[in-house]
Amino acid sequence: MAASLYVITPRAQCASYFGAEVFARSGFRDAQGIADLTAVTVAAMAPSSWDVSLCDEHVSAIDFAHPASFIAITGKITQAARMLEVAAEFRRRGKTVLMGGPCVSLSPEAFRGRCDVLVIGELESIARDLFADLERGSSKPEYAGAAADLAATPMPRWDLYPTERALSGTVQTSRGCPFECEFCDVIQYLGRRQRFKPIPQILAELDVLYRCGFRTIFLADDNFSVHRRHAKEILAALAEWNRSRADGAVAFNTQVSIDTARDPELLQMLSRAGMRNVFVGIETSNQESLKEARKRQNVGVDLLAGVRQFLTHGISVTSGMIVGFDHDGLDIFDRQFEFAMASPIPIFSLGALVAPAATPLYERLRDAGRLIPDGHEVAGSPWDTNIVPARMTRDELMTGLRRLSRDLYTPANFGQRVLQMIDALQPAIVAREPDGAARRAIDSEAMLVIRAMMERGPEERRMMAAVTRRLQHKPSARRPVLQALFRYAQVRTLHESAAVAAVV
Repeated sequence: MAASLYVITPRAQCASYFGAEVFARSGFRDAQGIADLTAVTVAAMAPSSWDVSLCDEHVSAIDFAHPASFIAITGKITQAARMLEVAAEFRRRGKTVLMGGPCVSLSPEAFRGRCDVLVIGELESIARDLFADLERGSSKPEYAGAAADLAATPMPRWDLYPTERALSGTVQTSRGCPFECEFCDVIQYLGRRQRFKPIPQILAELDVLYRCGFRTIFLADDNFSVHRRHAKEILAALAEWNRSRADGAVAFNTQVSIDTARDPELLQMLSRAGMRNVFVGIETSNQESLKEARKRQNVGVDLLAGVRQFLTHGISVTSGMIVGFDHDGLDIFDRQFEFAMASPIPIFSLGALVAPAATPLYERLRDAGRLIPDGHEVAGSPWDTNIVPARMTRDELMTGLRRLSRDLYTPANFGQRVLQMIDALQPAIVAREPDGAARRAIDSEAMLVIRAMMERGPEERRMMAAVTRRLQHKPSARRPVLQALFRYAQVRTLHESAAVAAVV
């Protein structure tokens, strides 16, 4: 009898800015904002003779009675607590449990003894030995994978994934980032040398996602634009690929740094390829905090002018915002609010500074005695942190953070930023605009989610009326506006979940 594998991505411990918990809150089936790439990639590395199935718990319940020989659990820090719960239950049932992923690689001591096989690092270089050992019944308690050649990464098993319940597809184009932000854990487990997936391989994966019905695809690159020459090569290929789609073009999203705004050719190529939204880690308007965090690419930069350069090329911007740096005083909440309200950025993913395990920030604060014990278990929530702030109390940080988030996302303030985005957004430089039609049931449900959110009260209705009037004069902004409105509905769900948790 062939061996079998059940790959599980457990749910996160709380709603997130880029999740899709709002679907269930609105009466629809569970869904994902971005299809989970990890589980389908792990599934693709199993031997072809194995029977493989998977579960993304954000979409469907875990089958604890699953007959698989081996259970593989993977996840990020936001999923760590649930990963341990799931592992314990399967081990209680006598299953052999493997655990891996970013949080395991960064903090293996938190998982040792809690599973049968611990996988640290990247799986590609050790997959053959790992699965052979499992099949022989001679697996080791721990395996450590080196940095992988992405040409060796197999085609993800999207045939096993409930793609109909994800708004966006995912393709990984590289791993690693050469920057050295003190709080970032990416470079700790993926390295500072950026490795690239071959372009024909990227296009082949896009073909599969296109056939699955996706018309929005996230390019999962920690910093797509950092190596300009290579980024431009990929963008040229994406533009050609998108032009050749017989059933409508695709809208791409990715992550870039603010210095992209200084390269007009790169901006034009992003626009021409179909890039319609980028995530930019602005983090803070406090220059001293940027220096402290070693986010040098943002220091001395007119951040708002940079953001507007993206919009001039038809690309909307989502951003990250952090409070609680050592140079942040109690005035930081007002400063961040004023910065955000002067921007054409509707959605900020807002959180307190967190020190992920293995980062320079973690080591610095640990040595200074400024880490909360067992802080890794709370660091996955935007409403908590594992650090002791320098210039305010922890309660002051949490109170200020919640107030800032509440103020940023009142209907009037959110609507003001949407209007600023519409005004600044210019038509894209593209031969063929991505198709805006709702082609799948989940896309139609997303429109109903937006409608329900906008009808919740008079403030929401006034905001929606103002946005609709402005859109009549610039219909080309419809796609980014709808994306922002859906994200707003998700943020409201995040706020409501946090309020319930606080009461409990």
